[in-house]
Formats: sequence, structure tokens, C-alpha cells
Amino acid sequence: MSDAAQPTAAEVRAAAEAVKTALDRHLAAVEGRSGEDDPDVYEAFNELAAAAEAYDELLYDAYDEVTPFEIPGTEDELPPYAGPAEPSALSVLIRRDYAVVEPQRLLAQAQRVADLDADTVAEASSAGSAGSSTPMALGVLFGEFEPDEIASRHKEFGLEEGDSTLWVTAAEEPAEPGEWLDAPFDAVDAQRVVCRFDVSAVFDEELDVSGTST
Repeated sequence: MSDAAQPTAAEVRAAAEAVKTALDRHLAAVEGRSGEDDPDVYEAFNELAAAAEAYDELLYDAYDEVTPFEIPGTEDELPPYAGPAEPSALSVLIRRDYAVVEPQRLLAQAQRVADLDADTVAEASSAGSAGSSTPMALGVLFGEFEPDEIASRHKEFGLEEGDSTLWVTAAEEPAEPGEWLDAPFDAVDAQRVVCRFDVSAVFDEELDVSGTST
């Protein structure tokens, strides 16, 4: 902590009061929201985020303390959209994280599928999954079910959801078949992201981060 330009106690107190005011306004906006994309809620959220960040910084500078909460930013997550005005092709990038919390349930579900289709196990084994029962079970289940069905039924498979993200990117024309399969996420141009949706266990809410200008 430096003594240079150290904030005063009054400045820290004023920042704390600003957070309280922003909290009240955010709650009022949420209670009176007119729809899913109410601009008043969005504006109140951003003001609350800015007030909390300012208070956190002043608190740390003055007292070497931090707040126990963090509000994720939205405005600077993505650069302004600079893709085609009328996209003729889209790429949807999805990542979902899971924890294997009930391995026996996972194995039982895979065995149930294997009993119905013995070829599924053979395919998973030939792909290199036979070295461990859990990897083979995952190969069986993800080979049998669509990712969206796994997501909706994750508890049945002994899985626990972690963070997830979905990015929609725009392009002028579809990619050549097979050209990106070896590294599907390496060629993402942030300026072509039309919209992004994050779900985080940390914040326990869905975050909509749009890359389009309004």
C-alpha cells in the first residue's frame, strides 16, 4: 500500500454509500422490469458494477482490504462488433464443464447403453478409452447422447454442472469442410462475436454479453 494519493476515510465512506444507492436502484429496476431485456435493469446493473469496483479499489488503497463479492463486467468483455452486417454463416462455440461426482452412476448408465448396443463399447475401446472404466463410460455416453441431452440429464449420469459458455460468431461464408476440426476454438475473431452467453457457478446467474452495438 502506497502513501501517495491515498484516499481519505471520507472518500471510502462516500464510495460505500454509492454502492448502497446503486443496490437500491438495481433492486427497484429488477422489481419493476418490463421484460427480459429491460434497459433499466441493464443500466442499473452496470452502475452497480461500477460503484462496487470503485469502492473495492478505494477500500484496498486505504485499508488493504477487499470486498467479499465480485460483479462480472459486461461492457468490456468483447470489442465492438466488426463482422458482416448481414452474416450468411454462423459458428456456435459451446463449452460446458462438468465434475464427475458419482462415478458408479456414470458407469451404470454407460453399461445400460452398452447392453443395448454392444458396438458402442467396441467403438469407445478402439478410440483409446479402454484404459480406464470412467473414460470409456464417458465415451459411450457422449457417443450415444447429444450434448444438450447430457446437459439436461447430467444428474442422471452422475455429473455436476460447472461453468458454461456459448459464443455465436458471424462469417461471410461457411468454413471449408474439415478445415477447423483439429483446433475448433483457435480461430475465433472476437470482433465477429454476435453475442455470448455465460453461466457461472460463481455468480449463480446467467450473464448475457452482447458483442453487437446498439
